[in-house]
Parts: sequence; C-alpha cells; structure tokens
Amino acid sequence: MKILKLLSKKSILFFLSYLISVSSILAEDKPIDIWNLEKKEIEVITETKISTENISGNSKTSVFDMQSDKQNNPIELDEDLLSKDIKIVGLYDPQEHGLSIDMWVNSDGQKLKNLFKSIEKINLSNDASEIMNISLLTNAHYPSQNITEQEFLKFKTNFLIKNSQLDLIEEFLINNQVINSHPILTRHLVDNYLSESNIKKSCEFFSKIKKPVEDEYLSKFNLYCLINYGKSEEAQLILDLKKELGFEDEYFENKINYLFGYIEEASIETSEDSILDFHLAHRTNSEFTFQPNENTSKLIWKYLSNSNLLPDLTNIDINEEDKISVIEKATHYKIYSEKELFEHYKKFQFNINQLLNVEESLKSLSPIQSRALIYQRTLLTEEPNLKLQFAKLLKELFQKDEIDLAFDLELINILSEVKIENVSNDFMTFYDNFSKKENSEFKRINFNNKILHQSKWINYFRGDYSKSEIQEVVRKFLDKMKFSNDVLSIKDVIFIESLKSDGIKISSEYDSLYANKPFELNSDLQTLINNKEVGTLLLTLIEIIGQNKIENIDEKRLYFILTALNQINADLIRNKLLLKVLPLKV
Repeated sequence: MKILKLLSKKSILFFLSYLISVSSILAEDKPIDIWNLEKKEIEVITETKISTENISGNSKTSVFDMQSDKQNNPIELDEDLLSKDIKIVGLYDPQEHGLSIDMWVNSDGQKLKNLFKSIEKINLSNDASEIMNISLLTNAHYPSQNITEQEFLKFKTNFLIKNSQLDLIEEFLINNQVINSHPILTRHLVDNYLSESNIKKSCEFFSKIKKPVEDEYLSKFNLYCLINYGKSEEAQLILDLKKELGFEDEYFENKINYLFGYIEEASIETSEDSILDFHLAHRTNSEFTFQPNENTSKLIWKYLSNSNLLPDLTNIDINEEDKISVIEKATHYKIYSEKELFEHYKKFQFNINQLLNVEESLKSLSPIQSRALIYQRTLLTEEPNLKLQFAKLLKELFQKDEIDLAFDLELINILSEVKIENVSNDFMTFYDNFSKKENSEFKRINFNNKILHQSKWINYFRGDYSKSEIQEVVRKFLDKMKFSNDVLSIKDVIFIESLKSDGIKISSEYDSLYANKPFELNSDLQTLINNKEVGTLLLTLIEIIGQNKIENIDEKRLYFILTALNQINADLIRNKLLLKVLPLKV
C-alpha cells in the first residue's frame, strides 16, 4: 500500500488499464474490465449486422426466416463512413423487416416523446410488443430533432425493462457492447439473473464485456464475480486501487473481506438496498434468515423463493393483517399461489347483513377485509351479471393498491362460470379483457376458396406463391366476381392492396368490385408517411394496436395499419399481421 500511495493518479490509471488488458487475455470465461477509474466519453460501438444480401429478390423465401447467417456476418463499412460520428445500435438488419437505417432520421423528437409517454401507460399486446421490439432494436441512426440521445435511450431502456425479455436484453447489450450507455438496463439484467439464484449467468455476462465498466454498482458486481471465479489476487489489487481514489462502501468491503478470507466472520447486517447487497448477506452468513414485509422488493422476493428462504405464512391468524398484506404482495409477484391467498380470504367472518349490503359495509372495513368480503360475495352469487359486478369491483380494489396480479388466475376461473350470452353490455368489455380466450394462433386454419381473403392464396404472404402465380390466380378469381356481380369485402380489399404494394398488377377493370373500399388513410398517418417519419409512424401504429390482439381490431383501424405498412414498404411486418387477420381459424 505504501507503494500505491507514491503513485500518481495518472500512474494508477495506466497500471489499472494494463491490468485489465492482461486479465482479458488470461481467460475468456472470467470477468474482465472491472473498474474504470475515470469517466470517459461514452463510445457506442457501431454495431452493424446489415447484410448486403437482398432478401426481397426471392419471392419464395419464408418471411419468418430470421436469417441467422446474416447475424454472423456484419457488413464492412468504408473508411469515410467509419470516420464520421455515427451511432448505430441494434440487433436486427433493417432489411429483415423492410425498414431502413434512416428510419428515425426525419422524426420530430417532440412527437416521439409524446408517443413514448402514451405507450408506456399501455399494457401492450404481444402483437404491439413485437413491432415495438423491431422498432427499437433495428440498427438505425438515432433521432436528433428535438430529442437528445439520452432521452431516446431512456425510452428504449424503459420499454425493454417493462417487457423484460432477458435473453433479448442480454443479446442487445453484448452484441453492441453498450453497458455504459445502458447501465440501468444492464443492472436490470444481472439483478434478475441473481434473483433467480443464477450467479453463474450473471457473472458470465460480465465475462463477455470488452470495455471498462463505468457504473459503480455494476463495477462492484463485476468485482464480486472476479472473486467468484477464484481470481482473488487481481480482485484485491483492483479494490486497493479503487480505494486509493476514494472508493468507500463499508458494507460491501466487509462482505468482500470475508470472501477474501481476511476476516473470520462477516457482519450479520442485511441490506435491501440492492439484490447484490442482499445476496452478499446471505452468502456470508451460514445461519441467514430473513422476514420479508410488504415493502420488500420483487427481486428479493424472487431471490427468497429461488433460494428456498421463504418464510412459512400458511398458518397465520386472519387478525394478523400485516402478514396477510405480505402474502398479497408476494402473490402479486407470483411468489405465492393465488389459491393460498384466497384460502385466507375465506377465513374472514362476515355477518349476513355485511354480505347483503356490500357498499355500506366497505365504509368501515380495512382494504384487506374489503377484498375478503367482496371475494366471498362473488362466490355466493349465482346471477351472472351480479357476479361480474362483484368480480369487477374486486379487481378494482386490487388495482387500487397496485397488487392486481394477485387476482389474475382466480378472476379467470370466476369468469369461466359465466357464459358469454348471459353477459350484459355493461360488463362485456370487462369480460372480454379478463376472460380466458383461446389463442387463435394455435387454432387450425380453415381455407375457403370462395372468399378471397380466406382462400389458400393468402399463403402468398408466407412465400408459397411467386408473383406471377398469384397474379394469375387473383385475375381469374376477380373475373368470376365481376361476372356474378359480387363485391370485395374490406379484408378482400386489404388483401388486394397488399398485392398491389408488392408490384402485382391488378387491372382497373375490377374497380367496380371496390364497393366496400373503406376509407381514406388518416391524415396524420399520411403526413408521417409523406415526411418519411418511419419510426414515428411505427410508434403510432403500436399505440393504435395497444393492448389488443391484431385480429380483434376493428376493420377500419386494421385498414389504416396495413395500408400504412404498405406505403412504407414494411412488407415483412405487414405479412406477419396479414397471416393473423386474414385466415379463418377454427
């Protein structure tokens, strides 16, 4: 340590940089680049996996082929391009989804901010989330008009965290080496791995990072991983260097010193400030126990569950509402089953007057007692719409206390007792939103060649027909329709206009069949298309889809969505949607 004190800060930084370089050579499976002792200008890797292959050249190619071979062959950029300050971060080639590297360039940042804020409030359907993933993770230049890079990255981080597809997040961070520009997203990833008691996966992530880690929390996590891999000497030297430059964390150092073997017993203090702090308390205490409360974070609940540390909360008295509250929160986090929670609700004792006069009774009951009362009343009710009324009220009580996922599966069970023909208009939206619906993606497609949009020819959008084949088939079909004085349905029009967008010629002699040609494209959407604000347009379409499955959207909005995708030539996104909305599924 005396020698260290003689070193200047500059010398320490130079030595540390050397140490990190050596560490990266020693072993690929061990953490590297633990500490970056000075903040440096964030340098975002120009990650391009844009293939020079033109996938549109083969009309028989499956639209669902994710082209894994492209992902392993990044394009080589010319020197002029590399010399510019270009920041392109993503996972998907623009060509994979019919987009371009300039999809955000013309976007007005204020519009983007408004859209992101609106979308953040929506529980997006799988269809909307899939388009959002494509929008945010396609290799493209950042928008720059009325929005900063940091603001755009924040919105991207917020969505990825909300969507929480850990494998996708990890692939994005590693492929682009952008943990320093996405520290919150990185922390979300490694914390969730650790909450699953998967230390190995957390530490393997750090071993794939090729740049110094700037964020202090991530640096501590990385240092712990170094010890975990048995590289204690290097970890100690790095910790000493860090302390020379002012690092202080008494809790962390106490636990780490125990793991180094410098002290025989670590402090029994347990910190909930982070999942790493909590894990270190567990690892350094052979007699570790912990009693969670209603303020315990979801990550720690998950850690307790995955580490077999959950307390026994089955035999509690209903008067211990603080413990019931803990069970409610844990059930919301999917740690305890809903069955356990509702068995506790059944134990509450209510008189007949309370059960018959629910609205008046709620005024004098605690939130937990209120939920128990409404649940019992729901079970006792046979009349369909009265049952729905109480179920809706109970869901609202859970939502009010932000534990609505605790009443999820049980709500489905209750609604399954009500036949849809007995549901009044007052409760139809509630019933549709929360009843269990069979996933149409797994239904069998029933082709009907008498109806254009239900015919086997929709498989053109799957790549089963060439353009010449589908053009001849559709011509013959329209000839028959013209002869019989039939007209095209809105979905038929969507089918035809999508073919036209692909360059398939449909003669004007069939215009008389367009009696149901629906609507002019919304002026706001058309303006975005005309201004080439492709990224903004995609976000607008995501907002339109919202929490709905694409096949449940009304035909007017469906026409807007698919017409807009046609106009920006996002054919591969369009094709996936068409194959969900056109076929008859039984």
